[in-house]
Amino acid sequence: MDEEERNVEMQNLVAEVFELAGALRRDGEATAKLAGQTQARWQVMWIAATGRLSVAMIARRLGLARQSVQRVADAIVADDLATFEPNPDHQRSPLLILTAAGQHALEQINDAGRKRNLSNAAILGSDGVAQLRELLARYRDALRD
Repeated sequence: MDEEERNVEMQNLVAEVFELAGALRRDGEATAKLAGQTQARWQVMWIAATGRLSVAMIARRLGLARQSVQRVADAIVADDLATFEPNPDHQRSPLLILTAAGQHALEQINDAGRKRNLSNAAILGSDGVAQLRELLARYRDALRD
């Protein structure tokens, strides 16, 4: 494959990823709605549940502006799904911690998505899921460099 063919293949890959991202957003919104949430809330709660993270850290992980994540964080705190706790590493950047109600809401969303996940896993096959995940992670990491 020559340089121009590789370039066209990468352009086609990027177009597929953009389309996939749109499909995932639509599917995620429908899934989150089943639990009375939005996809934005689902994403923020999902990342918050992975550890003791500030809004800025969550925004970096999601590749979003801190302000947009802050709005979602404020909303889930107002709904008692999370709390802001002091951050020993940065006084002005509190940690977003899910409450029991937030954990329950996250579990409801994840349960709602389980059937779709299993269906998609069957389509891709066990090896296919692992290979795709590995390739996407490598591509993501290459873009970070």
